[in-house]
Amino acid sequence: MVKIFPNFEELNFFAAEKFVEIANKAIEKNGQFTVALAGGSTPKSVYQMLSSDNFKDQIDWKRVFFFFGDERNVPPDDAESNYRMANENLFAPLQISDENIFRWQTESNDPKKIAEDYEVSVAVFFALSEDELPRFDLILLGMGEDGHTASLFPFTKALKESKKNVAVNWVEKLNTNRLTFTYPTINNASNVIFLIGSESKAEVLKEILEGEYQPEKYPAQAVKLNDGDLFWLIERQAARLLN
Repeated sequence: MVKIFPNFEELNFFAAEKFVEIANKAIEKNGQFTVALAGGSTPKSVYQMLSSDNFKDQIDWKRVFFFFGDERNVPPDDAESNYRMANENLFAPLQISDENIFRWQTESNDPKKIAEDYEVSVAVFFALSEDELPRFDLILLGMGEDGHTASLFPFTKALKESKKNVAVNWVEKLNTNRLTFTYPTINNASNVIFLIGSESKAEVLKEILEGEYQPEKYPAQAVKLNDGDLFWLIERQAARLLN
């Protein structure tokens, strides 16, 4: 589903409502809700809305388990950390228990070990057997101006990972390692929501949604769920070139 909004406020409100709807269905069905969060400015606004008076009492937060679809290789208190952003805007305001938060242990500064440990954490939580994939109730994603999503950047090694749940991904243009969920994990989710804002993303968004299929160049194109619902929530300026 592609849905275009006249402004960020309406996009954020719809995203928060959808988050609540998916969460409560999962809790009713399974007794818990598993969600992988995204970094970036648009998700930050959604987290602020979820922790506001309008939404905070609509979910049993003790039954929500938080993961991260990707992370920068920086300490958890670093300004660039996706965990820090989520903590400041969602976890702390809602007083989420540490037991419900599964973050990448980036303080070790050893990307290979961080990824291995996170893969184990996911496998243990979901009680996975070998070669089995986790099935998240919801994965939130953003998209960069180059078409990357999570930390799956154009022409990087992790795009070809077909077995592991997570990967270390060297990003040449950033001269750093990133930590990320892989396509198998993302595409096995029950729901994925893209949150897209900013006029500067309009050209690449048009290529992703309406152009030739080139997932190496535009990694967000390869998000195609095996058996789930995919939502593209787009602010009007970012959608200005779409037919």
